[in-house]
Amino acid sequence: MSQFKSIDEVIAALGDIIHEAEHNYDTSGYFAALYRKVTVKVKNGIENNYFEDGPRMEKLVVIFANRYLDAYFAFKKKEPITKSWERAFILSNKYRPIVLQHLLMGMNAHINLDLGIAAAEISKNKNINDLENDFNKINELLASLVNEVQYDLSKIWPTLRWVLKMTMKVDDFLVHFSMEKSRNGAWKFAKSIAENPTNNFDTLIIERDIKVAEKSKIITRPGIFAGILLIIIRPGERGSVKQKIHKMKIEHHDNI
Repeated sequence: MSQFKSIDEVIAALGDIIHEAEHNYDTSGYFAALYRKVTVKVKNGIENNYFEDGPRMEKLVVIFANRYLDAYFAFKKKEPITKSWERAFILSNKYRPIVLQHLLMGMNAHINLDLGIAAAEISKNKNINDLENDFNKINELLASLVNEVQYDLSKIWPTLRWVLKMTMKVDDFLVHFSMEKSRNGAWKFAKSIAENPTNNFDTLIIERDIKVAEKSKIITRPGIFAGILLIIIRPGERGSVKQKIHKMKIEHHDNI
């Protein structure tokens, strides 16, 4: 089902999703816009010899991205997808969640589930430990996603950064999705698949998917205090869905 074969094809596909989301005022475009920027950064890293094995990294990025793209198109066709992505896309049909919640749902499914699967797949019949350095490097770029989120959200709702700093309860809400924890969990999961002596991959993936989907409840139901704060934040987000996507897709031209 994975139809995209190169990083350029992935970037183009993400661009098409963003364009369609802007046209349809579809909040799933928030994650696509942010993800495209990260993918462009990884491409630049490959071209600048940032990784130990550039061709291997492109294969990893394509496998990784195809899991999101396959899930996106399957959901549109009402075909079965992982529980983690199903919850993320269902949320995109609701008005109440703020931009940050949409982004975290995508990050939860893609990093906590898909990244480990992609790493294990690229390491089939190989020693997965050989991938660890480049795995950590791609996570350094993924970690920039957090800074991108803060920057982009500050454009949509300028006082949000101040609110996050001043409100420890919201920090508790976000800490569960720190990039360091996600990276470590994804690597541990990748190794558990790659090194499984029974090759029972599908069962391990299903079990992981259930856990990751369950974890998403922290995003959608963060507790009374954080929930009230999110309700307050929602009306303060500036612009339409289309305008928010446009702000988030603008490149920052950061160097690697």
